[in-house]
Amino acid sequence: MSSFNVLLLPGDGIGAEVAGEVEKIITWFSAQGIAKFELDRGLVGGSAYDAHGKAISEGDMAKAQAADAVIFGAVGGPKWDKVPYDVRPEAGLLRLRKDLGLFANLRPAICYPALADASSLKRDVVEGLDLLIVRELTGGVYFGEPKMITDLGNGQKRGVDTQVYDTFEIDRIARVAFELARTRRNKVSSAEKRNVMKTGVLWNEVVTRLHQESYKDVELEHVLADNCAMQLVRWPKQYDVIVTDNLFGDVLSDVAAMLTGSLGMLPSASLGATDVKTKRRKALYEPVHGSAPDIAGKGLANPIAMIASFGMALRYSFGLGDWADKVDQAIARVLAKGLRTKDIAQGSEKTIGTTEMGAAILAELKAAA
Repeated sequence: MSSFNVLLLPGDGIGAEVAGEVEKIITWFSAQGIAKFELDRGLVGGSAYDAHGKAISEGDMAKAQAADAVIFGAVGGPKWDKVPYDVRPEAGLLRLRKDLGLFANLRPAICYPALADASSLKRDVVEGLDLLIVRELTGGVYFGEPKMITDLGNGQKRGVDTQVYDTFEIDRIARVAFELARTRRNKVSSAEKRNVMKTGVLWNEVVTRLHQESYKDVELEHVLADNCAMQLVRWPKQYDVIVTDNLFGDVLSDVAAMLTGSLGMLPSASLGATDVKTKRRKALYEPVHGSAPDIAGKGLANPIAMIASFGMALRYSFGLGDWADKVDQAIARVLAKGLRTKDIAQGSEKTIGTTEMGAAILAELKAAA
């Protein structure tokens, strides 16, 4: 039986609630002998700031470095709006991404048949949707320097964020996209803004060259990022794998999230490079949704994205692709039975809470064991 070290970082708001449901599933996996998960816990975000005065402690960063996978909840909330910028809750997540070298962010957008009517778009537009956004995660405007606000005098200030990409950063994320496309419908759409941004010009050049050299068997198209956003709303099923930079990936993945009916439905994986010796890679798995402080503590949060994120960990970190499929199938069966949390309910549909939804998915997994 394989053994894995897992670090659980619930974070803030509903992060703790949805993390609690995935912890039950992880515990069940270990009890069944499917794999042995050594589970550790830490603080991140506002909870870490309250305890340590920073968004993540050195001790918990060390745990993350040693883990086979990090399971992350959500961070932030109005309680910490006025803390210093460099220790704001989101800084903990950014540090994890940077220090662990998690350059590839995978965000699938799948519309389960039972939820086609929960999308804000028409059923025929989203039914059967299955696309994957591959977002570069450790470069671009979020990390570029200089990054500052300068006082110009006379009541004027200037804010500066720097968009920077090197060839190797574009090459490695594009390789991930092409390789994944080969396991899907064999199409990559590369999104940038080459018409107004020099980084977009370089992005286009590098992706085109890599395609010609190594991936001619994969269909490649280039699309301007703003047009890509429009096309996601117009006809999203034209896309298979979308590869894009940090900023545009942030925006486009949230657009894709709402196609599925709710941010509470979308998982994500953030992956580093594969270690040559161990064949393992640093990885962090998290739901796309935020900490939702307005419903925190009320038992209303949808745990599906958190549970599906663990499903991605089974596939990409633990070598348990068959069980990843079973997690996806369990979620689909629960939804097909009409079980809904408030965020995905339509009209007068009866709703259930966080723990009930988690229990229902675990029950389906047990039935499939």
